[in-house]
Amino acid sequence: MSKKLYIETLGCAMNERDSAHIIAELEEKESYALTNNPKEADLILINTCSVREKPEKKLFSEIGQYAKVKKQDAKIGVCGCTASHLGDEILKRSKSVDFVLGARNVSKISQIIHQKRVAWVDIDYDDSTYVFSQNHHSALKGMINISIGCDKKCTYCIVPHTRGNEISIPADLILQEAKRFVDSGTKEILLLGQNVNNYGRRFSSPHRAINFTQLLHEISQIDGLERIRFTSPHPLHMDDDFILEFAKNPKICKAIHMPLQSGSSEILKKMKRGYSKEWFLNRVEKMRSLIPQLSIGTDIIVGFPTESEEDFLETLDVLEKVRFDTVYSFIYSSRPHTEAHYWLEEDKVHLVDEEIAKERLNRLKDRHKEILAEDNAKQIGKIHQVLIESFDMQNLFLEGRSDTNKLVRIKDKESFVGSLCDVRITEVKGAQLIGKLA
Repeated sequence: MSKKLYIETLGCAMNERDSAHIIAELEEKESYALTNNPKEADLILINTCSVREKPEKKLFSEIGQYAKVKKQDAKIGVCGCTASHLGDEILKRSKSVDFVLGARNVSKISQIIHQKRVAWVDIDYDDSTYVFSQNHHSALKGMINISIGCDKKCTYCIVPHTRGNEISIPADLILQEAKRFVDSGTKEILLLGQNVNNYGRRFSSPHRAINFTQLLHEISQIDGLERIRFTSPHPLHMDDDFILEFAKNPKICKAIHMPLQSGSSEILKKMKRGYSKEWFLNRVEKMRSLIPQLSIGTDIIVGFPTESEEDFLETLDVLEKVRFDTVYSFIYSSRPHTEAHYWLEEDKVHLVDEEIAKERLNRLKDRHKEILAEDNAKQIGKIHQVLIESFDMQNLFLEGRSDTNKLVRIKDKESFVGSLCDVRITEVKGAQLIGKLA
């Protein structure tokens, strides 16, 4: 009988893709089968996130819970960014953990499971040319890593410490993987990287010159591929060539995630983001002039050290001007190994009062909810092209995402899963659009 694997994935899409690689490697090389029940698993893996403090604190609680329910001989492994960050400390703090595997060492999963009480967390390890085992489960959507690591030095971010320097994955490997996805029935591909539009800056072996704009164009030439998405582009690298390809290529979905972080140019400078409020708004204006229906999402940090009320009002001003479709907003969380953490430790700057930060976050969220309601109401009567992803046979409705990444629900008696359908919007419920086939 196959051994059973249970895996919990915390954090971003990069972690989701790493988990998919881990599953495929263990299925093919170690004869594991996936289970949703940790009690029957022979191997329990926690793929962790360390971007903020809360998920990291949650880790040891999760380990304790799994240790209570696991089978007697089952192993527990910790993977991902917190694994990279804490390394041996996880083994010292929890006797229940058998091994620790860093985010940069995913390709070693089939080796480390045979080890006992070890931590492999080399952030300089290069597996950019490693060909992972293939997941043979067909899916409408597929995710592909196009780079690993990050070269940016944002003063709040721990990712360069956990995922190492940025290396681009060879274009031929990316194209091969995309073709395999499409051959197995995938209609939409999501390209992943810490800064996807910095692609091509560095390869670990000789490689033809190619940038992200050119990569997008080459992937779009694959027959049978209907949609391309990507996350996350860095506003600094959104040049005019990229914007034109993004606007004119019909296979590229007209939704983009642009991490703002702050609307204050002064705070952006302290964050070492490399762009100003004016540059960000200029890029938005350029894209919207070419794509009026463009959907824009963003990330915002509230309460970054020294943020004043005036700085926060600059962020609200960008929110009003751009009217983001999605906003992932958080109160600043100090992370070890970052420049801002050092400032705080050395008393070089002050941390924004927690109650003030909470109040600002609530104001931001409340205003965004109002904007979302106002803009979604304008969608009634409009037609969206939707990739149908699921069919609820009991309640008779279809669900999918529009080209602009809106969640759309359609009342219908037939399943059109896998089809691209035109849908006329008839109703709005929160962030969800409801419609009927046009």
